[in-house]
Amino acid sequence: MTITRYDPDREALGELLGGQPRYRLDQLWEGLYAQQAPLEQLTTLPKALRQQIADALPEALHEVIRRVSDRGDTVKYLWELADGARIETVLMVYPDRVTACVSSQAGCAMGCGFCATGQAGFTRQLTTGEIVEQVIRAARQARELGRRLGNVVFMGMGEPLANEAALWPAIERLHGAVGMSARHLTVSTVGLVPGIRHLADQPRPVNLAVSLHAANDALRDELVPINRRYPLDALMAACADYLTKKGRRLSFEWALIAGVNDRDADADELARLCRRLRLPAHVNLIPLNPTPGYPTVGSSLRRVHEFRDRLESLRVNATVRRNRGTEIDAACGQLAAGQPVSLGRRATGQR
Repeated sequence: MTITRYDPDREALGELLGGQPRYRLDQLWEGLYAQQAPLEQLTTLPKALRQQIADALPEALHEVIRRVSDRGDTVKYLWELADGARIETVLMVYPDRVTACVSSQAGCAMGCGFCATGQAGFTRQLTTGEIVEQVIRAARQARELGRRLGNVVFMGMGEPLANEAALWPAIERLHGAVGMSARHLTVSTVGLVPGIRHLADQPRPVNLAVSLHAANDALRDELVPINRRYPLDALMAACADYLTKKGRRLSFEWALIAGVNDRDADADELARLCRRLRLPAHVNLIPLNPTPGYPTVGSSLRRVHEFRDRLESLRVNATVRRNRGTEIDAACGQLAAGQPVSLGRRATGQR
């Protein structure tokens, strides 16, 4: 596989520079990461050296298309990688923050039927450089909008904890070289218990978000097939250990599907599950977004708010996440590497 610009760590980059003075490595590392500058703009480096680096370390991401919605506040990028695989990244601008949603795999092998990425299947793991470059490109776009990228969520294509070998070095690079606080980095998982336990042993206190969607094994086996390997008792034990070691707030993601997991009984089960944890969990409620391979519709916004109110009456902290970029297939569960998935407002059950 081609080694791309953001793959080498500092030591490997120094070896690539060969006999160059040490300060050249400092200039290059600072320019690529702290400044997030394109190589051609690093004029502190001689032009010949910039060309040498460009030849040895090409960029990983080649923009295929950029789609914009929400009056410019949501931007979705479709990238093609060197081997032809395609991934997507979403930049979301809010009044108080700017967040990048990045992919960790091309496709996904978890098989969640209501998710467009899962419907598309798995292509391959991303490298550390392919993950990091998504963040660098998003940071540049944020700067063009007069803003600063402040948060990164690993909630794009793929299961991050199925690609730990590339994920954790990317987190360390974002923390150490780019200068992002670990508290502004969130790793999402469908419930890979060994990965959660390994994450708990890592030094950085990143946030953990678990895509739960059901609070009993029978329903979760259907919605999230990995639950058959790591059922709820094992998952909740791993989450409890994570809370004990990190002391960070844990989030549960819950995509509300009409008549499937949006009933009062579902809210009651979820509340009981949350109360098993030493620290309170936060529940993010997400009306299911439309995908072509899953015919069931998302809950109406009225039902979403009723579900939230019931959780809060049971002393569970819950918020309704506003869907961003639905019309450009950029919302949760819609990333499909450029394959159109929107079914239109009529089919979503959302108002």
